[in-house]
Amino acid sequence: MNIRDFEYLVALAEHKHFRKAAEACFVSQPTLSGQIRKLEDELGSVLLERSSRRVLFTDAGLKLVEQAKRILSEVKTFKDMANEHGGSMSGPMHIGFIPTLGPYLLPRIVPELKDHFPELELYLHESQTHDLVKQLEEGKLDCLILASVEETEPFKEIEFYQEPLSLAVPSDHEWHERDEIDMHELKGRTVLALGDGHCLRDQALGFCFAAGAKDDESFKATSLETLRNMVAAGAGITLLPELALPTEHEKDGVSYIKAVNPIPSRRLVVVYRPGSPLRERFEKLAEVIEQRLLQMKKKALDLQSQA
Repeated sequence: MNIRDFEYLVALAEHKHFRKAAEACFVSQPTLSGQIRKLEDELGSVLLERSSRRVLFTDAGLKLVEQAKRILSEVKTFKDMANEHGGSMSGPMHIGFIPTLGPYLLPRIVPELKDHFPELELYLHESQTHDLVKQLEEGKLDCLILASVEETEPFKEIEFYQEPLSLAVPSDHEWHERDEIDMHELKGRTVLALGDGHCLRDQALGFCFAAGAKDDESFKATSLETLRNMVAAGAGITLLPELALPTEHEKDGVSYIKAVNPIPSRRLVVVYRPGSPLRERFEKLAEVIEQRLLQMKKKALDLQSQA
């Protein structure tokens, strides 16, 4: 057996389909199928229950899939250490982003990263937190850039920004001209929120519930833009993260109001595996992002003071 066999096995477990697994591994279906059978013969154990409709793993197969994932993760760590690229900002780096951060942060930091590290090859992957954490565990991603949550606690985190959340209300709302809103004024109000699976849903609702507000259970948004459009349509109010806000106080039917007492916020962090030899890379990455966001913040404050 070899490392490639482990990759075939893991791909088949993920896709539950020989053709899709073969495509993911860039080999033909007969090649992947033949290697899996060869692996079974070598191990003397049946790993799959084969049928024309689906692929099912035996108990022994499932255990070996988990072990194969751990082996592949260790192999990647071994290669990273051998290449001595721990602090070198060159070569590939696979980074995961969450949907409530990627579209608003990436346009601001990617040009900066390319300018600082021209030899760095960025591969960006967007998904929800639970999926990104799984990919990080399996070694498919080098690091994640997201909001710190309970799921990321087993990993190492480098905080680069404390992002406040602001209240978004329709432009004809009674609060639309307010510059600031006390969170306790949300008591008894109903707020719009993202759907299940988005970590920002729990973070935003946590602040709203603490203030005495309740969730609109009849609607769950799939994205921040859906939330924004629903607010513009007069369907309700919500909390939106700072990076997703326009520079204007009011735009396209939505007014944005600073929330205080307390200031709702989320910790933005770079997350990586504790044993990763690329720690210095991640520290440099976080430093550049932090400096870029601080520059933006300063520029925004200067514009406000001049207005």
